[in-house]
Amino acid sequence: MPDLRGYGDSSKPESAHDHSTYSKRAMARDQIEVMKQLGFSRFTVIGHDRGARCAYRLALDFPAAVEKLVVMDIIPTGETFRRADQDFAMGYWHWFFLAQPFDFPERVIGENPDNFYFQGTRHLFHPEALAEYWRGIHNPGTIHAMCEDYRAAATIDFELDESDRGIIKIACPVLVLWGEKGSLPNWYEVLDVWKDWADDVRGLGIDCGHYLAEEAPEETYKELQKFLNV
Repeated sequence: MPDLRGYGDSSKPESAHDHSTYSKRAMARDQIEVMKQLGFSRFTVIGHDRGARCAYRLALDFPAAVEKLVVMDIIPTGETFRRADQDFAMGYWHWFFLAQPFDFPERVIGENPDNFYFQGTRHLFHPEALAEYWRGIHNPGTIHAMCEDYRAAATIDFELDESDRGIIKIACPVLVLWGEKGSLPNWYEVLDVWKDWADDVRGLGIDCGHYLAEEAPEETYKELQKFLNV
């Protein structure tokens, strides 16, 4: 369960002019190297939200390494921007705020990080986990890395997805889970979107919001276990 680069206590590389340092391709390479150090050349990848974006890019870039893939509560980044409308812009406004040029979002968040993150959802997290999140977001380097993550999404990640769309597909079996009470099913036919990106896709909505593991741990575990044990 590694942190993505820039998050938590992970390294925070210098930004690049094209934001490639924080691209999901770079993050995917990180995971390949971590697993190689641990002695694994082939493995299953499970990701939620930003981690799921790294996970499907890993499966696209390193098909021989990924046995199975689970993505939770996302559609591909390129599809998100291609399909963006007013509802998405109002609901996920932070995508566009965090992607603004350095250092506008960093300065705004840095003034009061406690008030920016986890609005209305703090009760979903174990106090120990929440305290660890708070510790991370008080580091200016972490705030900057998070912004770079979103800048990369709006630029190089989008470009990579667009160049692969309709040409390269995810080779392994894919499980897609999403929160039925979240925004995703209101905006997209989630499984239909993913069927354009992989031939072996299955999935369903869980009776919860965006944070599947925290809000519906038993139901989420049941679906993961079923998929991984096939």
